Amino acid sequence: MPMTSLTKAEEQVMQILWKEKKGFVKDLLEHFPEPKPAYNTVSTIIRILEKKGFVAHRSYGKSHEYYPLISLERYRSDRFSSLMKNYFNNSMKQVLSHFGKTDSIDIKEADEIIRMMEELKEKAGYNE
Repeated sequence: MPMTSLTKAEEQVMQILWKEKKGFVKDLLEHFPEPKPAYNTVSTIIRILEKKGFVAHRSYGKSHEYYPLISLERYRSDRFSSLMKNYFNNSMKQVLSHFGKTDSIDIKEADEIIRMMEELKEKAGYNE
């Protein structure tokens, strides 16, 4: 079952937590670009993330240090699976075709993808 999706603001907080591993709200605020959100805004987002099961905390008196419960890799995998299912019919061929029709991939990246696909074929035992 797919995990709950996050809002843009929730993802922004999670990106900081994934990078920093843990932090108090005041610490997280330091990593936001200007104009920084209000302390209470970040605190509210953190509590929402906690209710969604993405974040937990350790208490130090009245202060809370937050840390991610969901890894970036797990979230990325879930979001990509959802994207594949909802927009590309679970077809990697359609995904690659989409990127081939746009300017979002250059020749060097395309060559790297081909090399990676060849390695996957070898590992899976496919022979030409």
